[in-house]
Amino acid sequence: MQAQHATVPQTDEAVFDPVPMPDIRFGTARAEDVGPLTGIEQLRSIPAGLVPAPTMARSMRQWIHSVEEGRVEFRGDPGPDYLNPMGTVHGGWAMTLLDSALGCAVHSVMERGERYASLGTEVKFLRPILPTTGQVRCIGVLISRGRRTATSEGRIEDQRGRILATGTSTCFITPAGER
Repeated sequence: MQAQHATVPQTDEAVFDPVPMPDIRFGTARAEDVGPLTGIEQLRSIPAGLVPAPTMARSMRQWIHSVEEGRVEFRGDPGPDYLNPMGTVHGGWAMTLLDSALGCAVHSVMERGERYASLGTEVKFLRPILPTTGQVRCIGVLISRGRRTATSEGRIEDQRGRILATGTSTCFITPAGER
């Protein structure tokens, strides 16, 4: 019996259109600005310019494109600044993009005062990301959320919908008021 594989339709039509990196501020969010907010409110405050985006997002050229409860979409512009010695975009760049989307999918369902930390993340590289790949998107989706753990999965796609990498993450949740 031959294995069945899910396929992405091969087309020259774009699945998504690239957008420029938003002109947002970067820095460290102040506790008094984000403390009273739920996770989804915190995440939506970044592209709205109400709180700064993490400085890492600027240097990695990765940003939040959209946020829904349990689902986030990041965009990223891989390019020649992120190459490894073989001339492809370093796997760490893709892992960072996945880690951000996976964590933010969990973050989007946090109540006020709750915190989380990654327990483990696994990434699979399916196609190389080249400096000529163009903008990619990374979609992270919440799979389950319990009292103490949450699991998410995600994928990086090119503009034609080809899956470049996938990942999963499990996060540990700390209830509000607990350290």
